This record gives sequence, structure tokens and C-alpha cells, in this order.
Amino acid sequence: MSIQGLLIILLIGGIAGWLAGLIMKGRGFGILGNIVVGIVGAFVGSWVLGMLGIVIAGGIVGAIINALIGALIVLFLIGLVKRA
Repeated sequence: MSIQGLLIILLIGGIAGWLAGLIMKGRGFGILGNIVVGIVGAFVGSWVLGMLGIVIAGGIVGAIINALIGALIVLFLIGLVKRA
């Protein structure tokens, strides 16, 4: 993977994690934590949407939406674990 590809992944993960933190109201983990949640969310989102047979349009916007859905799932699961 090139440096450019890594930076794109970090940017998309950061945006998705930040948006997920805003949507989940206070369940964010700061900028670095949100980037990690967004990156993990991108993998979770593509896995879950793939299992459901849902395809989101390509490009950066599609990648951000995909990562956002996954990041919301990850934040929801973290919230369940923290509550228990």
C-alpha cells in the first residue's frame, strides 16, 4: 500500500468516525479514537453490507457512507459493552 492510499484510508476513517461520534451523541473517542473507529467501521460496514447484499455507490462518498454505517455499528456495540 502506498502512502497516498494510507492517507486516504485515514481521511475516510477520520471523517466516518467523526460523523458517527456526532450521530451517536457523545460516544466518540477523540480524534485518534474516531479515526480508529472509522477504520474498523469501514471493515465492519463492508462485511455487514456485503452479507446483506447491499451495494453502495463507489467513490469517496460511497466509501465514507460505508465506513459511517460500520462505525455506527462499532460505536453501538462498544456502548453495549461499556454499559454491561
